Amino acid sequence: MPALARLVVLISGSGSNLQALLTACQEGRLAAQVVAVVSNRRSAYGLVRAQQAGVPTLYQPLKPYSDSGRTREAYDEDLANQVAAFQPDLIVCAGWMQILTPVFINRFADRLINLHPALPGFFPGTHAIERAFRAFQQGEIKFSGAMVHDVVAAVDAGPVLDQAVVPILPQDELADFEERMHRCEHDLLVRAVQKWLTARAAAPAA
Repeated sequence: MPALARLVVLISGSGSNLQALLTACQEGRLAAQVVAVVSNRRSAYGLVRAQQAGVPTLYQPLKPYSDSGRTREAYDEDLANQVAAFQPDLIVCAGWMQILTPVFINRFADRLINLHPALPGFFPGTHAIERAFRAFQQGEIKFSGAMVHDVVAAVDAGPVLDQAVVPILPQDELADFEERMHRCEHDLLVRAVQKWLTARAAAPAA
């Protein structure tokens, strides 16, 4: 039986997408295990989710670096070293609210993916759900969605691994749309990781 793929998940918040991965692994829907969860925010509830699942956690704040005049590249080099120690097959940014520099990205080329709550080419960066809802209210779009993509230096612009459309209904409040988006994200992220694992298994050995 092949070994389970090793996932390291980067988070900054509640970790509901992390939970979707943890549950999928526990239920055997993903041939993988989450071997570490990293957060740049101590208060991230995703750290609690990881601890409850028995997964090692790491808190890696940026502030000590900026306070001491060290660069983002220095932070990302240390972060990359910490992540590499867990020997990940795949690194998943699941609500990681911090731009990664090429120092980190290049270290994990072809095994670093990100979940973004918008469709390709729309609403890169932060607050994508709120921006999409506002654009709908202004008649600029009729729907939104989410995607999982390879991480490249340009923000939310890497090759798309998978995507899904999410409708916005005329009677929606922002909270309604957010809930629909999050349900979509949970399913999409698990599906995209499975797609990545399947592609890796099918690839010829180096």
